Amino acid sequence: MRDTGPKARLCRREGINLFASEKYQKIIQRRPGIPGMHGGKRMGKLTEYAKQLREKQKAKRMFGLSEKQFKKYFDKADRAQGVTGTNLLGLLETRIDNVVFRSGLAVTRAQARQFVSHGIFLLNGRRVTVPSIEVRTGDVIEVRESRKGSPIFKKNAEEQEGYEAPSWLKVDNKKLSVEVTGKPEQQHFEKVIEPQMIVEFYSR
Repeated sequence: MRDTGPKARLCRREGINLFASEKYQKIIQRRPGIPGMHGGKRMGKLTEYAKQLREKQKAKRMFGLSEKQFKKYFDKADRAQGVTGTNLLGLLETRIDNVVFRSGLAVTRAQARQFVSHGIFLLNGRRVTVPSIEVRTGDVIEVRESRKGSPIFKKNAEEQEGYEAPSWLKVDNKKLSVEVTGKPEQQHFEKVIEPQMIVEFYSR
C-alpha cells in the first residue's frame, strides 16, 4: 500500500525533504537522524543492497506511489528503448499530478494529486480524476472554470512567487493552465534520485 503515515517520519528516514514542503525541511534540520528507538542516529555504513533499497523507497515515497505502482513503472521503463533509469524518471515526471505540481499550480505533489482526484482539472477539455494519467506533448491541463475563483490558487501563486516551471511546460497563471510543449529531459529530473541504483535493485 502507499505510505500514508506521518510524512515527517518518512523524510527523517530518508534524510531528505520528500514532499517539497518547507515544514518538513525544518523538521529534518531540527531532528536529523532516523525516527524510532534509534532516533537521532544516522545509519552506519550501508550494504550496496541497502543503498539500492533506500533509493527505490525514496523515489517511491517522493512520487506517492505504492510498491505495485512503482514496479509497474519500472517494468514499463525497462521494456522501452533507451536507458531504463532515464525512462523511469521520465514516466514519473509525465504523470498528470506531477505536471500540476511542476507547473506551480500546486505547491506539493500531494496537493496536486488531491486536486486531480477531486476533478478540479481538465485535460484537453475533459474532466479527469486519475492522477496517474500520462500526459503527452500538446496536451493542455486547465483548472475547471467553476474552480478558478478558489482562494487556494491565489494562495499557491503567492507562495510560488518567483518560481519558474521547467522548460517543457508552458504555464499561463492567469488562465490557470499548463501546456505540455515537449518531453522532460535529464536536467528536469529530481536531482536527489539516482535511477541507476533503482535499476540495480530490481535487477538483482
